[in-house]
Amino acid sequence: MIRRTLNISIVAALAAMWVSGSALAADYSIKLGWVTPDSDVDPYAIGANAFKRLVEERSDGRIEVITYPNRQLGDERQLLEGLRFGTVDAGVIVNAVVSQLEPAFQINDLPFLYGTEEQAYAVLDGHPGEMLAEKLDAKGVIVLGYMEGGYRSMVNNIRPVETPQDVAGVKYRVMQNPVYIDMFSMLGGNAIPMEWGETFMAVQQGTIDGLEMPVALADAAKYYEVADYLSLTNHTYSVANLLMSKRSFERLPEDLRQIVREAATEAVAEQRVRQQEVEAETVKDLETKGMKVNQITDVALFREAVRPIYEKYRDAIGSELMDEVFAIIQ
Repeated sequence: MIRRTLNISIVAALAAMWVSGSALAADYSIKLGWVTPDSDVDPYAIGANAFKRLVEERSDGRIEVITYPNRQLGDERQLLEGLRFGTVDAGVIVNAVVSQLEPAFQINDLPFLYGTEEQAYAVLDGHPGEMLAEKLDAKGVIVLGYMEGGYRSMVNNIRPVETPQDVAGVKYRVMQNPVYIDMFSMLGGNAIPMEWGETFMAVQQGTIDGLEMPVALADAAKYYEVADYLSLTNHTYSVANLLMSKRSFERLPEDLRQIVREAATEAVAEQRVRQQEVEAETVKDLETKGMKVNQITDVALFREAVRPIYEKYRDAIGSELMDEVFAIIQ
């Protein structure tokens, strides 16, 4: 009799555990990918993890955000294609890759455009940002927010960059983006398009001399191990776009769509603040790890050298968008 009672108790306990586990299971899941490490100093990871936390909190567990850092869902072009066709739910993707799908995004890649973060926020959080989002929406991808990758700088093993002439003859990895290729070509450098996953070894083996990247990423991806010089050129404000597949977004009920959007807005604000803190800390950290760091003193020299790029891309970007952005930042 005691054994029978014990068996019934065990079965009841297991049933209760199963019911409890089922009740806790999320109704929806969002697969969120990015290509850099899951690090507390990586700008993509900071934003992605903030988005995950806020979505799960605001939805009371009805949505689970599953994160896939470090290229687990593919390189950024693969991520973007996955968003278009609904095989990937969400991603944090650099602007230079997004602009390959929607050329209007090239506005953010124009070198030496934004003098301060505040100028970038005024554009991205204002009407120009809405215009960009509408264009991408038409291609099956929703902009949830514009996170901050930090200003991009030049890293190499040849010499510090202090004037445009210092770029000449140096082999720099660039993203497969015509604006970046043109910028380095106009400065006299050798622009070599290359996937992110191949770049570290290429620098290590001397196939290329360096690359351009956000400062925080130089630390998170350990480029201090293979490169000598970090020149704070701040040539491009790097937008880390928080994107979601339109198909995945529209599968959510209306109340959860609103929660996702609100969580994204809050995550963007949180990420921007933390990213700037990390960047200031990272420059000092990279110096202690042996990198030689310098700041360019005459931005006007660089801006003048690449000025023809602005008009070259006017048609692709759109005159209306371009003029509105220039009106905001001037």
